[in-house]
Amino acid sequence: MLRWALLLLFYAAITFYGFLALRTVTKNIWLHYLFILIALVIAGNFIIQFAVYTEGRVLTPAKSYAFGFLLAFISLGLVLIPLLLVEDIGRVIYGLYDKFLAKNDSFYLPSRRKFISQIALGLAAIPFSSILYGMYRGKYQFRVLNYTLHFEDLPEAFDGYKITQISDVHSGSFDNREKIEYGINLINEQASDAILFTGDMVNNKSSEMLPWTDLFGSLKAKDGVFSILGNHDYGDYVDWSSSEEKKRNFEDLIQLQKDMGYDLLLNESRFIEKDGQRIAIVGVENWGSGGFKQAGDLKKASENIDPNDFKILMSHDPTHWQQKVIDDDYHYHLTLSGHTHGMQFGIEIPGWVKWSPAKWRYKYWAGVYKEKGQYINVNRGFGFLGYPGRVGIWPEITVIELKKGTSDA
Repeated sequence: MLRWALLLLFYAAITFYGFLALRTVTKNIWLHYLFILIALVIAGNFIIQFAVYTEGRVLTPAKSYAFGFLLAFISLGLVLIPLLLVEDIGRVIYGLYDKFLAKNDSFYLPSRRKFISQIALGLAAIPFSSILYGMYRGKYQFRVLNYTLHFEDLPEAFDGYKITQISDVHSGSFDNREKIEYGINLINEQASDAILFTGDMVNNKSSEMLPWTDLFGSLKAKDGVFSILGNHDYGDYVDWSSSEEKKRNFEDLIQLQKDMGYDLLLNESRFIEKDGQRIAIVGVENWGSGGFKQAGDLKKASENIDPNDFKILMSHDPTHWQQKVIDDDYHYHLTLSGHTHGMQFGIEIPGWVKWSPAKWRYKYWAGVYKEKGQYINVNRGFGFLGYPGRVGIWPEITVIELKKGTSDA
């Protein structure tokens, strides 16, 4: 209850300051009423979705949009309140000076200045419109990121081998079949030798994937489609009526992946062979720090491979790489992860800036990193969760080309 009270109090402050700014800029009373009505509708919808219609922690599209609109409205306050509060403090200081030092009989509080309100509303419109854009366009603004990684011990037969990685589908959030079909076609157009999916196919329930199996089942690569599980694939965020129901949901998800032609690796490994040489594909179940499931067993997954094999590890959460993989006795040449989504919000300008709140939680949160001669790519995700959009951190399809030699060669 305390969290709800604090949220509503903060929301009321945002609405109040937004109303004051709008009233200063325009005297149109109907716009004033419209602003208040919108604020009430957004708050009311959020309360209904999250306090009345609940099903465990499942984030349905309706809940996501309720959260998205609330986030957009709150973004107004994050800009308006500091600017207008500074002006209010200045007005009070001026009034006190006028009263006690200028010796005026009455306390005079100057009117709010119109241009300050105009500036505040103009600045507040930037995050507000960005969040709305992310909800309606940004979340399906797929981009292909290409990397070329060099390895001195890559088998000759795999020089130029191409891998497409996708991650964090979160099919329970989808609401536009045409856009998803475009994304699937974009994956297939890369014509990579193998496709590797690094977990979180659903939000919570296997049934979320049923409307999309035909599309994701159309993914094709010469050497196959390999997959692992993410933390959302276990059904841990649903209040199931029984353990048997939860187990059945998990089994259904595994069967769905098999039906789509995916080779699901549950702490297992596979070999891809070419011209008498081979590379190992290793897949662990989810392992994450900070309270996430730790079902991943690196030793078990690698028990059938040789220490000298060239190894590509699929592990959903990059904290696994940070805490377990880098210092493992085996040398895992390339690890593919996801999970962070890049927080679905940030600023990325190649060669200049790369920032997201995700960096406060994850040391390795998006893109390629190298430590101790080993690489990891953290995919920003194909889908979205919670906030039904993306701002600056766009949905990603990663294409990695393996090259023999050093980057200087």
